[in-house]
Parts: sequence; C-alpha cells; structure tokens
Amino acid sequence: MTERTDETGNTPDTGNAPDTGNAPDTGNAPDTGNAPKTGSAGNTGNAANGMKAANSGEAGPGGDAAAAPRPERPGEPRDPGEAPAAATAPPEPAPETGPAATAGPDRVEQHPPLVALRDVSKYYGSVRALEGVGLEVHAGEITCVLGDNGAGKSTLIKIISGLHLHDSGSFAVAGEERRLSSPREALDLGIATVYQDLAVVPLMPVWRNFFLGSEPTRGRGPFRRLDVAQMRATTRGALLRMGIDLRDVDQPIGTLSGGERQCVAIARAVHFGARVLVLDEPTAALGVKQSGMVLKYVAAARDAGLGVVLITHNPHHAYLVGDRFVLLKRGAMAGSHTRDEIGLDELTRQMAGGSELEQLSHELERAPAPDLPSATPPPGPAATPSPVPGSRPPAGPSAVPAEAAGDGAGTG
Repeated sequence: MTERTDETGNTPDTGNAPDTGNAPDTGNAPDTGNAPKTGSAGNTGNAANGMKAANSGEAGPGGDAAAAPRPERPGEPRDPGEAPAAATAPPEPAPETGPAATAGPDRVEQHPPLVALRDVSKYYGSVRALEGVGLEVHAGEITCVLGDNGAGKSTLIKIISGLHLHDSGSFAVAGEERRLSSPREALDLGIATVYQDLAVVPLMPVWRNFFLGSEPTRGRGPFRRLDVAQMRATTRGALLRMGIDLRDVDQPIGTLSGGERQCVAIARAVHFGARVLVLDEPTAALGVKQSGMVLKYVAAARDAGLGVVLITHNPHHAYLVGDRFVLLKRGAMAGSHTRDEIGLDELTRQMAGGSELEQLSHELERAPAPDLPSATPPPGPAATPSPVPGSRPPAGPSAVPAEAAGDGAGTG
C-alpha cells in the first residue's frame, strides 16, 4: 500500500508547495519573460499557484480567460510571442471657452480698441447734434470721419476730447467705460486733440509753444525758473524724430507755414505720450504741397503705434492714409467701412449724398442749344442809313450840295 503510493503519486515530492510553486526557482522572469508558464499552478491544482498565475496575467484551467494583460514595466524585456500592449492615448485637453476658442491658429488675440463709441447721441435742447454714432480707434490705424458742414464732426471731436458729455450710448477707453468730464482727464488717458486753430501763440517761439502749459522748471522757491535749455533741446529732438527740420526753434511760430505749424502740433502731442491723436481738419486751409506734408506726418504718427482720428471733408486725403472710414450726415451714421470694403469713387459718392449727387449731375448737364434764326442779312441793295437829327453831315465831296457845286462851275 505504501509502495503503490510512492510509485504513482509520490505525494511528498509533488505536493510540496515550496518545490513546485517556488516562483524564484522555476519562473525565472529574466530567462523566459513569463513566470506563469514555468511555474504552472494549474497542473497541481494548487490554489495559491493559480492565484499567482492570475496575478501574473495568465489564467489557469477554469480561470478567467478575459483577464487583463500584465502591464509592461519600463526596462522589462518583453516575450517575442507576446502581442505589444496598446499605446495609451494622452488625455484630451478640456475645450477652451471665450474669445480665444473662436480664434484660428493663425490669429492672435486682439487687444480692445483704444477708443470705442457705440450708439452715442448728443442733443442741445431740441437740436439733434449726434444720434446713434459709433466708431473704433485701434493702435497703428487711422480712422477717418468724413462729412459735409453740419454733419456733426465737431461735436464728435468734443465728446472724444472730453469737452462735452454724451447724452446716451457707450464711450469706452481701452475697454473701460468712461464719462470724460474735462479735456485734462482726456489728456491723462492719452487722448490729445489738435484743433484747426492749433492752440498756439503766434508771437511766441516754437519751443515755448511746444511746452505751452507743461513747461519744465528748475530751482526751488523764489529761484524757480523755466528750464529754457532743456525745452529748446527737447523741442528740436522731438521735431527731428518726426522728420521735421526747422531752421530755428527760436523763431516765432507765426512765421511758419500752415503745414509746419500743423506738424509742430502733431509732434507735441506725440511727445507728451498721446495714444490717441484727434486731428480736426488739418488740411482744410492748406495747399496741395503743404497738405501732402501734413499727411506724411500723420502717417508717421500711425507708424509710431498711435491711433489717429482724422476729421476731414476731403475724401481724397482720407483715402490716401485711412484704414477705416465713418461717414456722417446731419448727425447720423451714413456708413462705416474698412479700406478693403470701399473704393475712392464709392467713398466720394456716399459722402456727397449718393442719389442726391446723381440728381444734381443730371440737373447740371448742358442742355442742347435752341435753333435760332440766321444772323446773316438777305442779299439786296445796301440800305442807306438815315441821318440822325442834329448831327452834321460828313465831310467830303459827296457832302457838297449840288447847287453849290453848280454855282462854282458857272462862276468859273
């Protein structure tokens, strides 16, 4: 009985769990790469070995056939017959919201406009000066406001420069809602206005007008005085940076031409840190050459990164330098376009009234000349002019009476 048991089962040798289930001896992972294949717990029925196989990723007989594969560790060799583990996909980023989500990959998030007016209205009693006007001023762009006399351009300038408050609508500076109560507040926000009269004193020198109202001083107490040397040097340097080369900054500014005075006013606004430059018809009283000079310095201010508002009634000047065009007519918006959306002819037509201009052109067409009778007299005997009463007969042989001629002949 004992010998049969030893020959057939050898229970002490095969049931020894430490000999058959010893994973370090039989399942050498570096040699085979699969520990459950050598230390098979399913043949001996050892539950502990079966648990090891389940843990190592291989199910024994009766185990779960859909067990998950063993995760591969970094640096661990993989069995050549084993299928590679599926690559783990990176987590998808959360969807973005806001203005950046709508922007394409090539678009850069834009900053808010330096000045933005939306549905702005202004009334003086029962007089409507502006109603529903809107415009945007961006850095490095020129926004042209065009309109005929009485269109509301001056009122719009006064609202932007802080001289008058708007009655309704939205007025934002750098994205922040504002109600400017004075021109000084507008200057503190970087909004400078150059009016037609230029706000200069003709008999003062150029450097004195350049620092008018903002003169630097030196000294203290009773010894405080103007720093004339600094003002002269700063004026000359600021004008040269704008490309303006004056003969002498000590000459009275009234001796300069209209275009040169406009350029000095523009350079002054740029020097004192203006971010928005409002120009009230700078070329209205200038000739062709001087207008071109002013437009060149307006473009230089745009290239320096300023936002420029150019008020004009000349569409040709506006189209030379403008990026955006706002048309006003009797205090209301007649149109708002970018440079790519409108041409010079269409801009001129809309500013002049469109259909009104066409009707006027039809009225001014030259009418055909009426058929008049010919002024050539009909052929015939020459008519003798009748004598004028009280006039003397003309002298000559034909004027001598026949009787006198006969008497003379008889007496001879």
